[in-house]
Amino acid sequence: MAEAASNPIIIIPARLASTRLPNKPLADIAGAPMIVQVWARAQEAGIGRVVVAAAEKEIAEAVEAAGGEAVLTDPALPSGSDRVWQALERVDPEGAHDIILNVQGDLPTLDPALIRIAGDLLAEGEADISTLIAAITLEEEKTSPDVVKAVVSLAPGARTGRALYFTRATAPSGDGPLYHHIGLYGFRRAALKRFVALPPSPLEQREKLEQLRALENGMRIDAALVDTVPLGVDTKEHLEKARAILSAKG
Repeated sequence: MAEAASNPIIIIPARLASTRLPNKPLADIAGAPMIVQVWARAQEAGIGRVVVAAAEKEIAEAVEAAGGEAVLTDPALPSGSDRVWQALERVDPEGAHDIILNVQGDLPTLDPALIRIAGDLLAEGEADISTLIAAITLEEEKTSPDVVKAVVSLAPGARTGRALYFTRATAPSGDGPLYHHIGLYGFRRAALKRFVALPPSPLEQREKLEQLRALENGMRIDAALVDTVPLGVDTKEHLEKARAILSAKG
């Protein structure tokens, strides 16, 4: 049985070098940069310290101007997970935080409750890593390689289960729901340290899915079933939708 979580921290990795929507962390949404909106959603989760892991000083300055905490990370790091680990080592070298919630920096309309669910899954279970899934309801998403599917062992009526695989293919076969993987993760500190030290794995490279590295190396990922997929802002259309949602909330 893994030790229960006692002192979680939320770390939000962000960088300006987005190919589809350049400089998106600084895009204005309802009067604040997107990264500040994500930081605000993380604060609203109410589970502990929130830090933005910023690849560029412009992101850090925007967060600090809003009263948040940010730390600069090496812009050459290969992934958000690497950025989260480097930020954690810099802001918490003593190891006080034992659970790390990795929240993507492009989720400005994220329901804060989803962060709490990912954290609770680690606190109450035996997994090394936690994540979230939602049932796929649109037919076109079932076959789209842009929608990552999670193959999760869920008993009838259960809301949590062990993740067995992640894929861009349509899986599993047969009757039953398909699950959309939501890229929000909780890590035990030791698991995150191990994960970023591992080399990219064969299936990770084939599917272009970082979480497969953990599974290929025997790490346990548990997933919680939630009702909706949060809006990730990757295009101008997504940005306009996020602006409309948050403007309507006032």
